[in-house]
Amino acid sequence: MSFIKSNYYKEKFTALSFTAEKVEVVTFDECMFTDCRFVDCKFEKCVFIECEFKQSVFSAIDPIGSRLLRPEFFQCKVIGVDWSKASKLENMSFNECQIDYSNFSSLQLPRTKMLKCSAREVRFNETNLSDGVFKSTDFQGSTFFKADLSMSDFRQAKNYSIDVKNNLVKNARFSLPEALSLLYGLDIVIE
Repeated sequence: MSFIKSNYYKEKFTALSFTAEKVEVVTFDECMFTDCRFVDCKFEKCVFIECEFKQSVFSAIDPIGSRLLRPEFFQCKVIGVDWSKASKLENMSFNECQIDYSNFSSLQLPRTKMLKCSAREVRFNETNLSDGVFKSTDFQGSTFFKADLSMSDFRQAKNYSIDVKNNLVKNARFSLPEALSLLYGLDIVIE
């Protein structure tokens, strides 16, 4: 099964299941996806405007040339997605999601939200995450290199490894005891 129309407005999709399918040049405007499953699918030049995704699975999808504008993911598994292939991402919001093994490198993602998420083994190299909110998110094994984290909120986040010499962290917020990990890259001895 594939999408028949090229434009969908305020439609609700429930329990869709796609595996290894290709969706091309489809626009979804203010649509809601609930309990859907997209595995190893390609979304080429698609547009998602203010769409909501709830309790859905997006595993190894390929958003080639697609645009996601103000999407909201809630309790979703968004695993192994190379977001750098999208043409535009704006104000992404993940709440209680699993976004492990994904790539956000070289993207402009200010005001991104990742609340109570699992973001393990995720790449944030040369990513603009300024003014973002990452509260209570687990960043175990994730890499931050030359990322702009200024004005971002990492309170109650855990397992992050952020080298303050190789990332911009001006006015970012962290909480103890995890904030002590920020000292590791400073060539100092802590006793």
